[in-house]
Amino acid sequence: MFDLIVIGSGPGGYVAAIRASQLGMNTAVVERSELGGICLNWGCIPTKALLKSVQAIHYAQHCSDYGFEIEGEIKPDLKKIVERSRGVAASMSKGIEFLFKKNKVTVINGSARLSGAGKVEVTAADQAKSIIEAKNIIVATGSRPNSLPFAPIDGEKIISYRQALVPESLPKSMAVIGSGAIGSEFAYFYRSLGVEVYLIEYLDNIVPLEDEDVSAQLSRSFRKMGMKVMTSAQVKSVEKVDDLCKLLVQTKKGEEIIEVERVLSAVGVVANIENIGLEELGVEVESRKIKVDEFYSTNVSGIYAIGDVIATPALAHVSSAEAICCVEKIAGLNPKPLNYDNIPGCTYTSPEIGSVGMTEKTAKERGIEYKIGKFPYTASGKAAAAGEKDGFVKLIVDSRTDKILGAHMIGANVTEMVSGLVVARNLGVKAKDIIHSIHPHPTMSEAIMEAASAVHGEVIHI
Repeated sequence: MFDLIVIGSGPGGYVAAIRASQLGMNTAVVERSELGGICLNWGCIPTKALLKSVQAIHYAQHCSDYGFEIEGEIKPDLKKIVERSRGVAASMSKGIEFLFKKNKVTVINGSARLSGAGKVEVTAADQAKSIIEAKNIIVATGSRPNSLPFAPIDGEKIISYRQALVPESLPKSMAVIGSGAIGSEFAYFYRSLGVEVYLIEYLDNIVPLEDEDVSAQLSRSFRKMGMKVMTSAQVKSVEKVDDLCKLLVQTKKGEEIIEVERVLSAVGVVANIENIGLEELGVEVESRKIKVDEFYSTNVSGIYAIGDVIATPALAHVSSAEAICCVEKIAGLNPKPLNYDNIPGCTYTSPEIGSVGMTEKTAKERGIEYKIGKFPYTASGKAAAAGEKDGFVKLIVDSRTDKILGAHMIGANVTEMVSGLVVARNLGVKAKDIIHSIHPHPTMSEAIMEAASAVHGEVIHI
C-alpha cells in the first residue's frame, strides 16, 4: 500500500512524486513511456535544443557583423542537430530517474487505469497486469497533439510536433497551421534552416494570446526573415497530391491555394483522459477535461488531477506548481491556491517573447484605467552591443494604484527577464518601485526600469 500513486511522470507528475516523498509519503509513479513525459522528451527541452542550434547558425552566418570571417559556406548538419537535441532530452530523462532514486520514489513501468477505490491496474509492455493500491491517486497523464478533422496526422506529409522534432530530411516548403508557441517556434526553426515556410493563423494576430504590439513585432521579424505570415486565414482543406500537400485557405481577399511538401499541424493539444477508468469511478469530466476544485481534488474522494488534463493553461510550469499545491494539501499543509492571473508565458523564437498578466486589450475590455510604458530595444546599449535590436518592453500599469497589470516583452533574453515581473506582480510592486530600484548597466533588463519610467514620463534614454 502506497500513500500516493501518481499516474504520469511529466512536469506535473514527477514534481508531485518528489514533493510527496519530501513530505514523508511512500510514493509510486506509473509511466508508460520515458520518464519526464512529453516536456522533457518531446516538448520543451528538445525544442529549445533545436532552437539553440539555429541560433548558432545565425551567428555563424552573420559573423562578419561581429568582426570575424569564416571561409566557406555555413551548412547545417540536420542529423547532428537532431542528435544533439535527442541527447539533451535523454540526459534530462536520466536526471529524473536519478531524482526518483534519490527521493525513494518507486517507478512502475506500464499503462495505468483506475480500477476501484484506491486501486490502479497497471498493464506492462508484455500485457501482464497487476494491481497497486494507495490512499491517494493523482492523474497527471498529460496531453497529445490535436488533429484537424480534414487533415489527420499521418506522420509523413502531415506531421505533429513529435515528427517535427526528428526530421530525417528538410522539406523545401512547409505550412504550419497554428501560430501559438509550438507553431511559431517550429516555423522559426525550419525557416532558419532555409525551408520556405507559410505560418497560417485563423485569428487576426499570430501568437494570439499575446499583447497585440508583441504579435505585430514578431510578425515583422518573421517576415523580415522571409517567412510568409497569413493571419485571419482559415484552412478549409488539405489534399495530398503526389509529393505535395495542397491547402485551400480562406483569407480576407478570397480563397488561395498553397502547395507545400509538408504540413505541421500545431492546433493545440488534447487531454489524455480516455481509457483510464474515469467513467467507471464516476470522475466528473467537462469539455474533455477533468473537473477539480482549487486544490485539484475531483468529485471522487482520494482522486486528484493536475496539468494538461484539467482546464488550466497547458504549460509545464503550471503543471509543476499545481503538483506542489495538490501534494501539500494532501499532506495536511495549508498551501495557497494558485493565482492563474499571474502565470508567465514564454515563446522561444528569435526575438523571444515573455509576458505575464493583462494585455492592453484585456484592460480595455475590463474598463480599467491604465497607463502604458514602453521602451524599445533600439535604445538599449546592451541590445545594440549584442546586435539584437528587435524588440521592446511594455508595461501596463493601473492608473489609480500604479500597480503592474501586465508586462509584455519581445526581444533577446526576455524569457529570462519575465520572472522578475512575475515576482513584482505577486508582491504588488508599483511602477515607481521599479523606477527606484537600481538596475545594472548595461543589461537588457534595464529596459524594464526604463519602461516603468516611461509610465510616469520620466524615461531618460528615449
